[in-house]
Amino acid sequence: MTDFALGSLDLAALLSSRICHDVISPVGAIVNGLEVLEDEKDAEMRGFALDLIKKSARTASARLQFCRLAFGAAGSAGASIDTGDAEQVARGLLADDKTRLEWDAPRVLMPKNKVKLVLNLCLIAAATIPRGGVIKVAVSETDSATRIVVEASGPNARLASHVPRLLAGTPEGDSVDAHGIQAYYTGLVAQAAGLALTLTTAADSIRIEAVAATVDTMESACA
Repeated sequence: MTDFALGSLDLAALLSSRICHDVISPVGAIVNGLEVLEDEKDAEMRGFALDLIKKSARTASARLQFCRLAFGAAGSAGASIDTGDAEQVARGLLADDKTRLEWDAPRVLMPKNKVKLVLNLCLIAAATIPRGGVIKVAVSETDSATRIVVEASGPNARLASHVPRLLAGTPEGDSVDAHGIQAYYTGLVAQAAGLALTLTTAADSIRIEAVAATVDTMESACA
């Protein structure tokens, strides 16, 4: 591991850029739809514009609700988050005609960093199956030890080569851009939660496991 560390201002700026990137597309579609409604007299086109506005508004809302839990403060320091709320925002963002989300976690109040980790791992998993597939989330706690497993399976599932290093906090070239900030942030959240990440790849599937960090797991995490 290197001594690389991203400054707090750069981290905030890059995360803000990532969130804006996720939201700007549906918001732009809403603006386009409103312009059509303003100028268009044809009933069919107006109906199309209304459908576009409704769909884009739902998408923007889903992304903002997800980002609020995955990246936001979500309460004061030391606050907990309802895992049921996390499931709801994850389904709103990830589940669609191409992707099925299977969520296996008890509905409890969980420390916010652990919930943030689950949601950010879901984002990483979703990126590995651009053609769609299944994302499985399993969260369990035994003797106060948390275990999180997020697995994505689908046609040509593939983890971008730079992601393991970002998760480990050792980005190539000692730099992080807006495209890689989410994976780097996920690694920081795992550390804050006291969990170590392990990646396993197989044919058409990617598996990420988070367990309590020990000296051994900290040295081998994301290797």
